[in-house]
This record gives sequence, structure tokens and C-alpha cells, in this order.
Amino acid sequence: MDNNSVPPDIPINGSAGSSNRNIDNSEPIFHLRSRTAAASTPNYESLDYEVCENTLFQDEQRKRLTERFSLRKDIIRWIIFIQIGIITALIACTIDIIIEELSRRKYTFLYNSVKDNVPLSDASDRDLLIPYLYWLLFSIVPVAFGAAMVTYIEPITAGSGIPQVKSYLNGVKIPRIVRIKTLAVKAIGVITSVVGGLAGGKEGPMIHAGAVVAAGISQGKSTTFVKDFRIFKAFRDDHEKRDFVLGGGAAGVSAAFGAPIGGMLFSLEEAASFWNQNLIWRTLVASIISVFTLNIVLSAYHGLNDFTFTGLFNLGKFDTPLKFDYFELPIFMILGVTGGLLGAAWNSLNTKINKFRKRFIPWKIGKVLEAVVVAMMGVTLACLMIYFINDCRPLGNDPTNNPVQLFCEDNEYNAVAALWFQTPEATVRSLFHDPPGSHKILTLALFTVVYYVLSCATFGLNVSLGVFIPTALVGAAWGRLLAMLTYYVFPQAEFLHPGKYALIGAAANLGGVLRMTISLSVILMETTGVETSFFFPLIIALISAKWVGDYFNEGIYDTQIQVNHVPMLTWEPLPQYKGLKARDILSKPVVCIKLHDSANYIYQMLKKCDHNGFPVVDDVRGDRRSEGRVCGIILRSQLIVILLKSLYVENKRFWLPETSIQTFRDVYPRYPSIKSVRKLDEKINYTVDLSMFMNPSPIRVNPHDSVPRIFQIFRALGLRHLLVINNENRIAGIITRRDFIYK
Repeated sequence: MDNNSVPPDIPINGSAGSSNRNIDNSEPIFHLRSRTAAASTPNYESLDYEVCENTLFQDEQRKRLTERFSLRKDIIRWIIFIQIGIITALIACTIDIIIEELSRRKYTFLYNSVKDNVPLSDASDRDLLIPYLYWLLFSIVPVAFGAAMVTYIEPITAGSGIPQVKSYLNGVKIPRIVRIKTLAVKAIGVITSVVGGLAGGKEGPMIHAGAVVAAGISQGKSTTFVKDFRIFKAFRDDHEKRDFVLGGGAAGVSAAFGAPIGGMLFSLEEAASFWNQNLIWRTLVASIISVFTLNIVLSAYHGLNDFTFTGLFNLGKFDTPLKFDYFELPIFMILGVTGGLLGAAWNSLNTKINKFRKRFIPWKIGKVLEAVVVAMMGVTLACLMIYFINDCRPLGNDPTNNPVQLFCEDNEYNAVAALWFQTPEATVRSLFHDPPGSHKILTLALFTVVYYVLSCATFGLNVSLGVFIPTALVGAAWGRLLAMLTYYVFPQAEFLHPGKYALIGAAANLGGVLRMTISLSVILMETTGVETSFFFPLIIALISAKWVGDYFNEGIYDTQIQVNHVPMLTWEPLPQYKGLKARDILSKPVVCIKLHDSANYIYQMLKKCDHNGFPVVDDVRGDRRSEGRVCGIILRSQLIVILLKSLYVENKRFWLPETSIQTFRDVYPRYPSIKSVRKLDEKINYTVDLSMFMNPSPIRVNPHDSVPRIFQIFRALGLRHLLVINNENRIAGIITRRDFIYK
């Protein structure tokens, strides 16, 4: 926990309550403070994005200036971002090729099964039982395998991973989010889920995969395999790692959609909490390298002579330029409002479903079975639609690689089966580019309702899947449907291009669910290759959807973060904090350490409390450290390393020449716990001098400063601890991110 104090009414070390402030020599203070938040709130840790500019760090900076090391470090940083782009793209290519091959074999087998078991001559004898059973089998097996891996091996890989990456970039430590085992389970889980036919896509998880790649490469070592390559040591801290993870997320988006500009903007709009100009350039380079690498590999795989295969989410190019008339702008706005309403309803329903499954399906086997049941439900609903809806279209304009003649005459194909006998991504492409008259109104209406429900039930299962594809698919379906209905009422309206309205519908639905605007419009433009003049209709639909959706609830990623009680710092403080002062939210008294303190005191304190930051004080009156004068701050991880390495004053001549900032980086990121420190025994009377280890310039505020102001300081600087001092520079309290959320 990041809290660092006790409530004044709790006895200390068996003494009477400290509310009378007559604290005798009973310090140290070892109790955790209470909170007004519910006791069930998860105990998340924060990341240390603030650079500890202690004496060791400053010595390193001076050494680099003399050795001209800064330029070399900048070059290495660029090399790492290029590596991130290449490796992320190669992982995306591997996932895409495996999914494409397995899906092609699956739907070809089902096509042949339908052909062999459904007689074409007698339409009354509609026997879909055997193909239905095969379809169930090809869905249950991969989904069950993927759900079991996620549930039993690495639960953090469930879902798209975007909320977790967003929380990490905000400064919240999400356990196991950037492990190599997480990447492996994520990749296999995505493949099995998409091949199993669940209503989801592979694009969202690519962002998580890019983040894992970035976190691993930038550290030059693997804690999973206990292998240190002894490179990139200068980047082993949370501050540097955060920037690389952001670049990895952007590279993942770019690989998924073939949109380098959109990937960079996505990181800026949706993921990043901290940003600077240099990071924009590095992130853009990682995105461009990712798209270029993926283009080369997939173009070679598909046998293309030129590099024209861009992105996993390949929606194809429109044959004719998409044009619009100005009288259509109100129509696009109405579509945006519709997308906002449907998106808000989807988010609300999905949140209720996830709360239900969290409460009533706590068992691991139950989570696996739930994924299997949803997969079976999807296959069953698809077969029922194919069986009962008679929608036959002439061959030649068929939108699927496996056109099924099911219950249709010769030279015809079943348009309902065409929607289901391919991956969701291919169905989106079909809805964008199918010629007018490719579907019945009833077909698209039922498909929209069915997939809306299926996608809502799927997102939140213990499988690795993204929400982008099903959301775009539902939007494309109802956008095309509205164009067909309008054309049915007004047959003279030649401007009603179904593909154009499918694209606007997809954008509106995505805006209603995700609440993104700029990056989403750029991604759709780069993915579909539409003209820049069509940016205006897209942005109108997206902004309308976002405004309408925001009136009811937040985007699905922010909603998931709230449901999981992640202490995420928003861009602005909560309304109830306006008008408050620092003294109203600070926590006190604070556990402090003297500048020259006993090793035994530090050891006992670390064993009996789990705070992560401790003010360093001097001018202590008696033994009342919590009333001392502030001269710095020291982290728990640093204190443990000091004890492990025996960095005491009494043996200073032995360790001083060999101690540097690298001494602390070598154990990053899995710092040892206090349990790994043996009892001091003969070193019980040794002393620790914190002057060279502590951060001598912690950020400090006055008790009279307003909460909105200190919130902006806290968030903008990426702080973990904010000291509150009085006019005499003595500690008055401490503020952590929990104080901005749970009080």
C-alpha cells in the first residue's frame, strides 16, 4: 500500500491512543491507517514515475556528461523503439497467419459438410444437424482450450488488455501485466478465441502484446527466465519503462490497423497519461516501423508483388471515392446520436453482465464453461438464422470465400450463411463493400440484434479478445440497414450508398462504446483509404456519439477500470474535492525515518508496516520522528536493498567505492521483500546514513493549498507520494493517489 500513516485513535505499540498528541518514546508507528472506502477495495500499488535524483543519480549524470554518454543513450533509446516496432509486427503477423489458416480450414470443412449433408434438390428436407454438430465442435474445442489457459495460467490476459495497459501508464502497478508468459498466453488465447468464432477480434490484444514486448526489450533482461543480458541498464526504472510501454502500445495499434498516425494518436488520446514532444517522435517511429514490417511479411505471405497489405484489420479500399452532400450532414449526426445511444446501452448492459458473472461465477471451471456456453449460443443462433431465413442471392457478387448454396437454387448462394461463414473482420469488410441488394432487410435486422447481444455477452469472458471488431461489425450492420430502409421508403434517393452508411454506422457505434474521436477517425481513414474530404462526416458521427454516450455513462475501458476499483487518476479531480484544502485529505501521523537512523529500527519498521515511501527527517526532538524537519524521502525498495547489501556507516569503506545507482537498478523490477533480509544479529546496533540514497528534493505542498491544484501537480509529475509540510518545514502529512479517490 502507498499509505503511510495511522489514524490518531489507534493505540501504538500497546500504548494509549495518540489522539492527545502526547506521543512518548513509543515510536515507531506500525499500524495502517483506516479508509472511508470499502474494505473490499483491491490493494493496488503505484509505480515510481518520479525520478529519484539522489547523490548516486547525480554522480551518474555528471559522469555521463564527461564521457559524452548522453548521446549514446539517446541513440540506444531510438534503437529500442525500432526493435519494439519490428518484434511487435512479427508477433502480429504470426497471430494473423495462424488465425487465417485455421479459419480457412474450419470454414472450408463446414462448407463441404453443408454441401454433403443438405440435399439441394429437395428444399423441404433441411438437415443441418451434422454441420451444426461439426460447427459446435470447432467452436467448443478452441474456446475451451483458450479459456482454460487464461483462467488457470494467466488470468491477467482476459479481455483486450487495454484497460490494464491504460492503468499501468497512469501509474498503477498491475501485477504480471508485462510478463513474457502473459504475452504467450495472450497470443494463444487470441488465436483460439477468434478461430472458435467468439464475437471478438485480435486487434485490441495487440496493444497489450506491444506493451509486453516494449517492457521486455527495454530492460535487457528477463525475470521469467532469470537471464540478464547486461544491456540497457540505464533504462531500468519505472519512468523509462513507461515511455517504452507507450511506444509498444502504439506499435500494437499500428500493426493491428495498418495506421501509424492512428496508432500514435490512439496512444495520445486513450492510453497515455504523460506525454512530451520527444516521445511523440519515438512513438511515431515505432508505429511506422511496425506497419512497414507487417506490410513486408504479409505481402510476401500472400504472394503480392508490391507492398499493399496493410494491417491485420484490412477493410479493403472502396472502388469509388466516397462523396457526400451537405444535406447528409444532419443524417450523419442522427447516425452518431444512434451510435451514442446504442453504445451507452451496450456499456451499461455489459457492465451488469460482468458484475453478475463476477458475483455468481467465481469458480475457475465455471468461467471456462461459461465461455463454452457463449460459443455454443453463437453457433446455435447462427444456424437458426440460416435455417429459417430464406435469403438467396445470385452468384458472382458473393462476399465470402465459401459461398454456400444452402436451400438456394443453382447459381445462387445463401446470403445469411455468408455473414456467418467467415471471421468477424471479413464480415465487416463485406458489409462495407457488398453491392446494393446483397441482403434482405430482415437478414441484417436480425443479424444486428443477434450480434449486439452476442458481443455484449462475450466481452468480459475469461478469454483474450478485443471489442473493436464486434463493435464495428454491429455498427456496420445497422448503418447499412438504415440506408436500406431509407432507400426502401425513398427509392429516388441515389445518395444512399450502403457501404458509405455502413462505414458511418461503424464509426458511430465505435464512438458510442469506446468514446474516442480523433484517433478513431484517423484509424478508419487509414484502414479504408477514404479521401480526406470524408473526415468531416466521420468526425461529426464520432463527436455526436461521444457526446450522447457521455451523458449516460463512460467508455467501456474506463467503465472496466471503475468496476475493478483501480485507483486511476482522471484528468480532473472528482467534483467533491473542489473547495477542499490539502489538510482535508492528507493522512497523518506519518511513519518517518531519521537521516542517520538505526538499522534495527528500519528493519523492524519494514517488517511491521507495508508502506512504500518514508519521509527522511532530521532535527528530531527526542524520538518523535513524525515531528521532524523534512530533508528528503526514501522508498521501501531502496531501504531493503540497503539492508541486503549491508550499506552501513560502520563498514562504509568496503562498499562505498563499488556502490552506484546501478546497485539499485540491478534488482529492478522485482525488488526483494523484507522477508529476504536475515535478522541483523551482530549488526543490530549499526547505523544507516540515508543522505546519499534518499531523494533530497521531494515535491512538497502546504496544508492550505487547494486540492484541485495539488491534484494537477500530483498527476502531471507522476508522483507516488506528495509530502505536506508546515511553515517550519516539518511533516504535516502525506498524500497518495488513494487520497484523491477513496476519501
